[in-house]
Amino acid sequence: MSISSMKSLFAYKAWANAELFALLRTLPAEQADALHLCLRTLNHIYVVDRIFRAHLGGEARPFDATNTKDTPSLAQLHADVAATDAWYVAYASGLSEAALSETLDFTFTDGDAGRMSREEMLLHVITHGGYHRGNVGQVLKSISVAPPRDLYTKFLHTSEPARRAG
Repeated sequence: MSISSMKSLFAYKAWANAELFALLRTLPAEQADALHLCLRTLNHIYVVDRIFRAHLGGEARPFDATNTKDTPSLAQLHADVAATDAWYVAYASGLSEAALSETLDFTFTDGDAGRMSREEMLLHVITHGGYHRGNVGQVLKSISVAPPRDLYTKFLHTSEPARRAG
């Protein structure tokens, strides 16, 4: 995959997360249980994003599991996710093709050994987040709330309106 495509995918991920958090802020208080479920799922995405960020940077894992015991507030989680998304956008922007194909060894949270290229790790972060944003979308549908249209095509045409002119 090209560096340009990788940068675009992380910009898309940040956009999709921002759209989803904006919608979650509008949920009425009577939907607290559904919101909590959404936050648990989004926190899982965040934790895994941070774990893979540590793997990419050769740092110690910041978490020993793929979710936390406590659930952060919507505002705190949104801030944490936005900061992590910004890190990934910057990271993808600074990669070289050689670095993208570099293979790294790491340990999964269950103790198993892992080995992936930087590209594979980054693609995992993208696909993992998309999968679980879809789970959140299903929760929202179950309470009759339409989730944001989490589509790469929508992101491209929203962020680059000139694409519609062609």
